[in-house]
Amino acid sequence: MEENIKEILFDLVSRKQFRQLKEKLCDMNEFDIASFMEELDSEKQIIVFRMLPKELASDVFACLEVETQGHIINSITDKELAYIIEELYVDDAVDMLEELPATVVKRVLQNAAPSTRLQINEFLKYPENSAGSIMTAEYIGLKKNMTVEEAFAYIRKHGYDKETIYTCYVMDAKRMLEGVVTVKDLLMSDYEVKMEDIMDTNVIKAVTTDDKEEIADLFNKYDLLSLPVVDHENRLVGIVTIDDAVDVMEEEATEDFEKMAAMHPSEKPYLKTGVFELAKNRIVWLLVLMISSMLTGGILTRYEDAFKVMPLLVSFVPMLTDTGGNAGSQSSTMIIRGMTIGEIASSDILKVIWKEARVSVIVGIILGAVNFVRLVVQYPGQPLVALTVVLALFATVFLAKVIGGMLPIAAKKLHLDPAIMAAPLITTIVDAVSLVIYFQIAVELLHIK
Repeated sequence: MEENIKEILFDLVSRKQFRQLKEKLCDMNEFDIASFMEELDSEKQIIVFRMLPKELASDVFACLEVETQGHIINSITDKELAYIIEELYVDDAVDMLEELPATVVKRVLQNAAPSTRLQINEFLKYPENSAGSIMTAEYIGLKKNMTVEEAFAYIRKHGYDKETIYTCYVMDAKRMLEGVVTVKDLLMSDYEVKMEDIMDTNVIKAVTTDDKEEIADLFNKYDLLSLPVVDHENRLVGIVTIDDAVDVMEEEATEDFEKMAAMHPSEKPYLKTGVFELAKNRIVWLLVLMISSMLTGGILTRYEDAFKVMPLLVSFVPMLTDTGGNAGSQSSTMIIRGMTIGEIASSDILKVIWKEARVSVIVGIILGAVNFVRLVVQYPGQPLVALTVVLALFATVFLAKVIGGMLPIAAKKLHLDPAIMAAPLITTIVDAVSLVIYFQIAVELLHIK
């Protein structure tokens, strides 16, 4: 929403010009109205919500944050609540109820129609991260003996409150999924043609217990707009639409991002998460990394005598550890992304190691050459020191890239989230390895005892 429009709306609210405000809001998209309402105080949220036409109000309600939805539910009448619940798509209602307090959920279900309540309760039984938990029951179901003309009549009669009508699903009398047909197929066929003659029987589908991340992968792989969800007996029970798949992708990307930054994933937005909860989400990994970094300190203590003989060696430690950490992070980030979008499988581990090894040789030679020239110029008469640093740098980059490429795949094989093998953990491991390599090379080349 443009800032000048938002300023006009806030001005109308402050001057209590609600008639003009209603006219403005009725011309706006429901997402923009919800965004505007989120910035109002709780009292004004209710005033603005109540002035909206019923159909628009239910659309806006679906776009609000869960906390705001709960506040509105507690502030409106049972009749208003019943209308909103009936107008909401079942998947939106389920998403809302999963987050609301038990007392609010009870009131919502009490005011829902028996058929709606039955659907909601059925959806709430599915595991939290399953296809069943994100699907909707608002789809067009056709019979294979229907003609195109009958199919159009059915869509016109029942399609108004469906989440999508572009893709229709063909079932038998026992709701067994038999095929799929699009509106384009119907438009391009004669009226007397039957569904069984034009439907595609090679249906891409999911089972209610499939992980929702796998569902998102199917949308990404096959460029789907909707995906049928069946039970274990191949009966159609719902569909997942592209908007729900995008929500899953965003949720999974956020979770991976937080894990890669060494944080426990949070389901709440940053500004709505308490300080103590943010600290709790971060402290565990910080403690793990702090304790594991003590290994680095132990290595430095072990080679203390080498520092005394040649203090110059210490000045190159930050460069080696930083370069190694960055090299490892590059590889782990690429591999984690590849695994997330399905480009890389666990069985590709040897291919990944071979590719990262070749990349590290090229990168290591270039970095080593640049550093050798710099060290020879900066420290004349110390060619062995320059050679020590260059060899250690090459070995560090090589190991960092191989380790960075290998660990996420190893984590996947151990049924762990590959995202935990990201920058902080890779850096800690590479730091320790690079220091051992560096000082061992220094001891051998410079004859330090």
